[in-house]
Amino acid sequence: MEGARPPAAFPALFPPGLHGIYGECRRLYPEQPNPLQVTAILKYWLGGPDPLDYVSMYRNLGNPALNVPEHWHYVSFGLSDLYGDNRVHEFTGTDGPSGFGFELTFRLKRETGESAPPTWPAELMQGLARYVFQSENTFCSGDHVSWHSPLDNSESRIQHMLLTEDPQMQPVQTPFGVVTFLQIVGVCTEELHAAQQWNGQGILELLRTVPVAGGPWLITDMRRGETIFEIDPHLQERVDKGIETDGSNLSGVSAKCAWDDLSRPPEDDEDSRSICIGTQPRRLSGKDTEQIRETLRRGLEINSKPVLPPINAQRQNGLNHDRAPSRKDSLESESSAAIIPHELIRTRQLESVHLKFNQESGALIPLCLRGRLLHGRHFTYKSITGDTAITFVSTGVEGAFATEEHPYAAHGPWLQILLTEEFVERMLEDLEDLTSPEEFKLPKEYSWPEKKLKVSILPDSVFDNPLQ
Repeated sequence: MEGARPPAAFPALFPPGLHGIYGECRRLYPEQPNPLQVTAILKYWLGGPDPLDYVSMYRNLGNPALNVPEHWHYVSFGLSDLYGDNRVHEFTGTDGPSGFGFELTFRLKRETGESAPPTWPAELMQGLARYVFQSENTFCSGDHVSWHSPLDNSESRIQHMLLTEDPQMQPVQTPFGVVTFLQIVGVCTEELHAAQQWNGQGILELLRTVPVAGGPWLITDMRRGETIFEIDPHLQERVDKGIETDGSNLSGVSAKCAWDDLSRPPEDDEDSRSICIGTQPRRLSGKDTEQIRETLRRGLEINSKPVLPPINAQRQNGLNHDRAPSRKDSLESESSAAIIPHELIRTRQLESVHLKFNQESGALIPLCLRGRLLHGRHFTYKSITGDTAITFVSTGVEGAFATEEHPYAAHGPWLQILLTEEFVERMLEDLEDLTSPEEFKLPKEYSWPEKKLKVSILPDSVFDNPLQ
């Protein structure tokens, strides 16, 4: 079957996809027709390591009336289809996205006396582009990138990124599809965590209100030494209220966690799911692992009701986040094959369970309850050892195998726990000290005997040495 064909020949010396992006740059910078460029020496389509053919660097005078400082503006070329001849991207027609559908931009505050733009942002953009090409995961406005290193390899506190629409560059229609422009915004660790626990768009809006932290055009200042929460302590209240009002987009984490079926006799460790017992537990089957991965990668709120699996997300450094709603979002329509009993594993209803978390994972339980379950959503802890998964679901989540009649249910090592709103409110009261972890000593145990549920917060060593 023949794929779509690109339009008839364009001059090879000036690829038409490139021409479209240049046109938008010229609209913004008519006085800079030949900007400085960082060029990939060996093009990606010739076997080189860098997916971006070019990164152009412009001097932007800012906007004093809007309190926008002078800065360097970087624009990538290569995530979209520049050539239309399938050398990099498959040509699929003019109506859809060109290549991955976007290019990256970055705005860096110009330092006093700086006559030429630093080139390190070009390598940063190449790193993000390599991730996109290798994973085939695209970025969206509001996404975050956990980088865990100063963006310029200095001692800066700016060590992570959020992504947003470029405030000046408009989408471009090229002969090979549409290209939008996503701007990288450098943020501190505390701001990244706030974006993870609430949502990226909310934090971007707060950054826009703080001139030294980005201002209306979200310009990155690598010398910024304070977070927005240090600059204006009231902004933390905005985040907390946002989580309470909107819920959290954090739908899962990789964690140190385990669970035991307390309704089984202690000697029956053949079917135990704890990673803290002497015998090696049965690992998640390939199908369960794939379903949880799909759930964490894809799932999402909310056309009508949130659904499992999809605990979806963009998966980055152990954190999973809700993304745009899937076209298919019911267990029955897409994933029923994955839940059919296999390898003699059946879904079991449990009478009583014991959940175990390390301190870092346990500190997220209030967010799971307040920011997810009280908003009709779900939250998954996936063991970093690969042995166990624990999914909390609310009564509004469809497709779960835990039900109000049988709130604890397991499919192999995957446990689902359904909590009613009334019980969630009670747990939040009882678990209040988890939000101040410096005030309690490990191990710490919480118990709800009438619900036959126990939660323990344990030292890391318990999980690091499961045979103890």
